[in-house]
Amino acid sequence: MYWYHTLNEELRRQFGCKLYKIALSGGMTCPNRDGTCGTGGCTFCSGSGEFAAPAVLPVPEQLTQAKKRVAAKNPDGRYIAYFQDHTNTYAPVSYLEPLFRAAIRDPEVAVLSVATRPDCLPADVLELLSRLNAEKPVWIELGLQTAREDTARAFGRGYELPVYDEAMHRLSERGIPAVVHMILGLPGETAADMEATARYIARSGAWGVKLQLLHVLRDTALAADWSAGLVETLSLEDYITLLECCLRVLPPEIVVHRLTGDGDKKTLLAPLWSADKKHVLNEISRRFEADGLIQGSKVLSF
Repeated sequence: MYWYHTLNEELRRQFGCKLYKIALSGGMTCPNRDGTCGTGGCTFCSGSGEFAAPAVLPVPEQLTQAKKRVAAKNPDGRYIAYFQDHTNTYAPVSYLEPLFRAAIRDPEVAVLSVATRPDCLPADVLELLSRLNAEKPVWIELGLQTAREDTARAFGRGYELPVYDEAMHRLSERGIPAVVHMILGLPGETAADMEATARYIARSGAWGVKLQLLHVLRDTALAADWSAGLVETLSLEDYITLLECCLRVLPPEIVVHRLTGDGDKKTLLAPLWSADKKHVLNEISRRFEADGLIQGSKVLSF
């Protein structure tokens, strides 16, 4: 037997059914790309959400097209509107509010989920998110990736831990759940480093976590280092071992939104095993079962 707090379990508890996530584009860029704090973005970042709809389409049309594509997979007909690509609060409130309201106005949208950066949550944006959260649940996704400052500087994150801490505090004050992204296998990090990041995420008050394998994608700065032999990627077995280490130190109330990520198969350079998602998930389940994985089993050692 194994157990971890899955998103599906939490959705059924809160909404009584599974919700299907629709990736949307808000047409924004990122301060780590436009010169505000950087120009190249994080070294591993391809620049956009691979599964988001084109930003040229109005949000209602993005939703309509996406629903048609996934209707057969979503018999309950309820959705999470997920603004995915780039930094989705990196615009004035006058731009953001109509965008987000167009999503939550849809009666089949149950949740608004917004991917952004901790350094892009000024007071007026937080107030907007609070107002929206009073109408429908709002989740904010933050890309922490690691708690090691030297690793973050190496991949060019563009902000330091106090910025993340302050953003988490302000979201918590307003009752807005935060989903924190963490990457396993960043260059130079040990298993102990990754476990320490998982503990940091837990202490920061995260409601949810997304655990992500480091992918090497074509046309990224990381790809050049990988091609030069300066970066190694994880094997599937090693990745699952690290997943288990992290899950054991995450309190059981934290919702696990993802155990691995989907690199765009057209641009994926490494690790190629990650392209076979069904096999990866089957292997994760097999190992979790064999090892008796229980989320939070090491929480008492905090």
